[in-house]
Amino acid sequence: MQVRIVPNDTGAPAGKLADAELHFKDGPLAGLKLVGFAVWEGRDGSPNVTLPARQYAVNGERRRFLLVRPASEAASTDALRDLIVRAFQDTGAEAGR
Repeated sequence: MQVRIVPNDTGAPAGKLADAELHFKDGPLAGLKLVGFAVWEGRDGSPNVTLPARQYAVNGERRRFLLVRPASEAASTDALRDLIVRAFQDTGAEAGR
């Protein structure tokens, strides 16, 4: 699997630094990519990653349904976020903020 970073050159929306995609090289997902990840500027200045999600409404309240969720271990999404942040930092896109 490879993480591909697509810098946000437009500056909109504010605080969005880049999009991220997961490209699968081996196994049954070879040749596919998973999109919908975004790298944002966190409140403390460090990058923050959001996962792909769908929005829906219940009684007028907006909610999010995460499309990438842990199958068993809750910390697995943290490892994915860390992987994307490292890939973002390795691209040098962070220097262009």
